Amino acid sequence: MEIEERYARHYSLNGFGPQAQKKLQQASVLVVGAGGLGCPVLQYLVAAGVGKIGIIDHDRIALSNLQRQVLFDSTQIGEYKAQAAANKLKLLNPLVNIQEYILYLSTENAIELLEGYDVIVDCTDNFSTRYMLTDICMLLEQPLVFGAIFEYEGQVAVFNVSDENGNKTTYRNLFPTPPSPLDAPDCNENGVLGVLPGLIGVLQASEAIKLLTGVGQPLVNKLMIMNVKDNRTIVVDIPVENRQVPSQPQSLAEFEDFDYAYHCGLKLNSVDPISQQEFALLPNSDDVLIVDVRNTNELPKLSFPHLQIPLKELHDKFKKIDKYNVIVICQEGKRSSTAAQFLADKLGANYSIRNLEGGISAMLTYNDGKIC
Repeated sequence: MEIEERYARHYSLNGFGPQAQKKLQQASVLVVGAGGLGCPVLQYLVAAGVGKIGIIDHDRIALSNLQRQVLFDSTQIGEYKAQAAANKLKLLNPLVNIQEYILYLSTENAIELLEGYDVIVDCTDNFSTRYMLTDICMLLEQPLVFGAIFEYEGQVAVFNVSDENGNKTTYRNLFPTPPSPLDAPDCNENGVLGVLPGLIGVLQASEAIKLLTGVGQPLVNKLMIMNVKDNRTIVVDIPVENRQVPSQPQSLAEFEDFDYAYHCGLKLNSVDPISQQEFALLPNSDDVLIVDVRNTNELPKLSFPHLQIPLKELHDKFKKIDKYNVIVICQEGKRSSTAAQFLADKLGANYSIRNLEGGISAMLTYNDGKIC
């Protein structure tokens, strides 16, 4: 009786009914990322009654997340997103089997994690994981619902599903190789309108439901682009020609040996991070230059001497660096890692280049809310 009442509006929906609802209840979906996109995807798939849902995320909830990650609240700051999401979602629909995985998705665990699910939903925020997902889904022949957001614009597509002509596409059909890390967009750097991931995430959930039930026409080999500033929405065909690159893994064995951080230009071969404990002793040192690669409007502001060069301007302004000992910092540590490797390559071995591990956020946690 509870099932009939809970899903009554699906049961009475023309073209959907008990048959499609039963397919959802027998299906499984793995959501990779429980952030801006993952929150609405999870909420609507759990509410819809998908039988099993997996959540992969290693990150913790931060105050800056709450502007768009509305599954969480202020009392949960510091909790793991996957665990916090699972706890709330079980209250939303206790009939759904929810599995949380508090870990990094890697080539070592991806095959085992993905094999047990019918549809994979990409709610990630970085290119290395995005390319990893598209490659492993191709090798495992699993449908992948893709979503991405940047400032006011979002994208949705369905990959690795055959169209009426038998053609399949992957993310590499759009972008065969990753962009340079200096050119890669980052919501920490550029920001994102809070409602945008809600809109795109709901569309991703809709695509997953269509794939699982056979109701409607999913965005197979098509890319939907939505801009919320002027409400422009377009759907374009994804080119179906083979756009594999020589380094792309062609087997599961090759996938397990593939280095996606290196593939996406993120591998740090010559730069060592500096710990929070070490960094706390440095801001007053005369022979050390601290370079902040955040945007000028990002908070908190630094109270100690430093040089601010936003990451996207570093290529043109790195010659302003006039000391040989350099510590690069940003909000979470990702941009500073990219910047530090760039500076090490440009400035050479005579310079000591390091980046703050975990960024300013980790420093605030270590130092009781103080940067140094």
